[in-house]
Amino acid sequence: MSASVNPPPRWHQRLADTVLGTEPALRVRVAQAGLAMLLMAFSTAMLVYAARVAGVPAAAVGAWAALSLGGLAGFFVAIRSGWSARLADPSLTLAQMLYAIGCAAGAYAMAGPMRGGVFPVLMVILMFGMFRLQPRVLAAVAAYAVLVFAAVMVAMVWRQPMVYVAAIELGHFLMLAAMLPTVSLLAARVASLRERNRRQRLDLAQAMARIQDLATHDELTGLINRRHMVELLEQERQRCVRSGRGFCVALVNIDHFKQINERHGHDGGDALLRSFAREALGAIRVADVLARWDGETFVLLLSDARLPLARGGVERLRTRIEAATLLDGKPSQRITVSAGLTEHIAGEAVSDALARADRALYQAKTEGRNRTVAANGGAEPS
Repeated sequence: MSASVNPPPRWHQRLADTVLGTEPALRVRVAQAGLAMLLMAFSTAMLVYAARVAGVPAAAVGAWAALSLGGLAGFFVAIRSGWSARLADPSLTLAQMLYAIGCAAGAYAMAGPMRGGVFPVLMVILMFGMFRLQPRVLAAVAAYAVLVFAAVMVAMVWRQPMVYVAAIELGHFLMLAAMLPTVSLLAARVASLRERNRRQRLDLAQAMARIQDLATHDELTGLINRRHMVELLEQERQRCVRSGRGFCVALVNIDHFKQINERHGHDGGDALLRSFAREALGAIRVADVLARWDGETFVLLLSDARLPLARGGVERLRTRIEAATLLDGKPSQRITVSAGLTEHIAGEAVSDALARADRALYQAKTEGRNRTVAANGGAEPS
């Protein structure tokens, strides 16, 4: 059966990838810049209409359109090319807003009787920052817009008092002075909700990670716990069925742990278990997995290893524990471990291999401890 082949992207998908890029964050930034250009194109069309109705000089409209659209096109290129990625605000939201407000103020000065159409555009410009800027920054942008438009209104009342009537401009100014701070307050509310939602998602992700960690790891030692180790052993068995490769499993037990607990208390025993886990992890291969099985007994999964190689790995762990200072920082308190090792036989259940390793561990204990006993298949441990 031939492998399935993904269909090639359609022409509109290829066009979107070409214009917006393929990286998700970049696509969002480029789309925002493109939307700003479309808004400016709408404003240009409105101003052209005003030029016909109110007699605004076509040359002035053309210069304004070139400056406005050209500036936003420059922002678009800076974002799409990836140049802005080096900046703290790669979307250039604040810079685009300040520039667009200046362009809107210029349109207000040129539109004459049609100038009221600039206000909705100004509101949309502020909406761009609602989901990007901090509330205090957006409040500063709103104040900047009020001051810029106030300066333009005063200038136009002085230059064209018949068109820009002082009383009407005062009304326009009061409307802007009321509306823009209101937009800032709404943006602050939205930003607060967005930040709370972000924190809740972060807390939920951390809680889920904690639950997952508790479900798969031993809380005392930080090692894989028994339940998860059973799953990993079964996965390893299935992998070996597919690949034909084998693996080994060892049971490792801390010698005389009961006496250590009686002498040093449970706190001392817990400290020993943690120290053993730390030292043991430093002795095993990256591909191997160590789990706390029961009390002072641990299971070591030696992936893709035959018995001779696995025995060398277990011996490396045993000698490292023997040489380490694990209890009370006293060299005289020597800690040793015994280990039972076996190689999994193709087709057998994991529980059979574990039982064989357990018998080998029992033999290591009866022969004097601090040793590794290996059992190969149905043979007697050696």
